[in-house]
Amino acid sequence: MIDLDVDDGLAVVTIDRPHARNAISLQTMDRLDDALDGAAGARALVIKGAGDKAFVSGGDLKELSALRTEHDAAAMARRMRGICDRIAAFPGPVLAALNGHALGGGAEVAVAADIRLAADDVKIGFNQVSLAIMPAWGGAERLAALVGKGRALLLAGTGRILTADEAHRAGLVDVVVPRASFEDEWRTVARQLAAAPVTAIKRVISGVTAEEAVESFARLWVSDDHWAAADRVMNRPRRTD
Repeated sequence: MIDLDVDDGLAVVTIDRPHARNAISLQTMDRLDDALDGAAGARALVIKGAGDKAFVSGGDLKELSALRTEHDAAAMARRMRGICDRIAAFPGPVLAALNGHALGGGAEVAVAADIRLAADDVKIGFNQVSLAIMPAWGGAERLAALVGKGRALLLAGTGRILTADEAHRAGLVDVVVPRASFEDEWRTVARQLAAAPVTAIKRVISGVTAEEAVESFARLWVSDDHWAAADRVMNRPRRTD
């Protein structure tokens, strides 16, 4: 249901529910929590769906339709919002590899990541309004932070579903790549993000004081990784042409 692979500082969480287009059930929430526990300590995190049809198609309506009281609905929303908050708060960079459509709750999972890389044939949309509900997993607020309040209200209020290129132009998707090279592209970007300094860069971008930013830089400056990289640059053969 949820696969976790950790290799050389990179944790990859794959939602694998092909019978439900990778929709989120209550049990899936538990397994996602477990996977995030297992990813602790990784330098970068990837969230993706299995296959090439769906990243996450939203909540599992067949199961969640059993929730018939406000209390139960609120408890479910708090549960999954907490998981999305954990994704957003992951210390290292988080990449959502949109291998397929990200709709409703799936779009909310996508915007919990720091970066979204999408295959060029996928679609993304906050279409909860088609079910007479609203985003409840933190997606509305995160969408507004990405594209602005007006555009967020327009997208979530109409339920418009965007192509990958449209989402890229709106600032909702960061990178669009051809389907044929999708697997190689997200892995290449993920490996780059798992490089040691990126966690410090994310921390500064997320908001720290000027002194904290300087201290983060200084710690990297004296690291063995920095001096090894600097030596490679300083000792690089000079071009003679």
